[in-house]
Amino acid sequence: MARTSYNELLDAGVHFGHLTRKWNPKMAPYIFMEKNGIHIIDLNKTLVKVEEAASAIKQIVKSGRKVLFVATKKQAKDIVAAQAQSVNMPFVTERWLGGMLTNFTTVRKSIKKMTNIDKLTKDGTYDNLSKKEKLMISRDRVKLERVLGGIADLNRLPAALFLIDVKKEHIAVAESLKLNIPTFAMVDTNSDPTSIDFPIPANDDATKSISLITGIICKAIEEGLEERKREKEEESDKEAIAAAKAEKAEGAAPKAKKAEKSEEAAESAE
Repeated sequence: MARTSYNELLDAGVHFGHLTRKWNPKMAPYIFMEKNGIHIIDLNKTLVKVEEAASAIKQIVKSGRKVLFVATKKQAKDIVAAQAQSVNMPFVTERWLGGMLTNFTTVRKSIKKMTNIDKLTKDGTYDNLSKKEKLMISRDRVKLERVLGGIADLNRLPAALFLIDVKKEHIAVAESLKLNIPTFAMVDTNSDPTSIDFPIPANDDATKSISLITGIICKAIEEGLEERKREKEEESDKEAIAAAKAEKAEGAAPKAKKAEKSEEAAESAE
């Protein structure tokens, strides 16, 4: 079953591109027409591409890996943060720190610092600090939370990135490319789709468009998580059945041996 429809994309304004003078010629295969000085995206192409992206992301998540959501533009950050959290995926919506992927070890140290501050407040150490120390620590915590809060549980590099506006998130795209991390992204008519592994031609400025496409990706993630859970449960059931059979077989062996000895004893008596 299709994850969305032509009319749904149309209603969300996914087809509206940028002014024709701002276009990137590499987006030509995804442009349907020009209207009133604006490029119109071919929604039939969007349907195909969003399905490809969703199917691929579903498989990534099914394997137990994480997809990092990246959207720092004003109209996208709240939508993306909420949707990423709904499927328990990491996200960056404030500022992309240079080296967030390529220097992940250092980023993890900053995350650990944030965790250590939380420990101070829990074990009572924080209460014994001076006002100045408390203020400094509180400021550090707020700053770290704002930039790194969305990736606090990311213990290793993500298996893929889902981005809104590849032009704005060019540093994240470059780092992913360097590390061979697959990229999925909404790509508008002013961007280069060739830098993305799974480009989704779409309006990356309108909130309805952003919400719809991100929602489709999150739905695919939900499916992947559900299938992974189901497969693990089935595997667990198989192991339990195998263990029960083995236990039964072990229990049957001594009984068979005992019966055999009884028969031998009876024969000797005769």
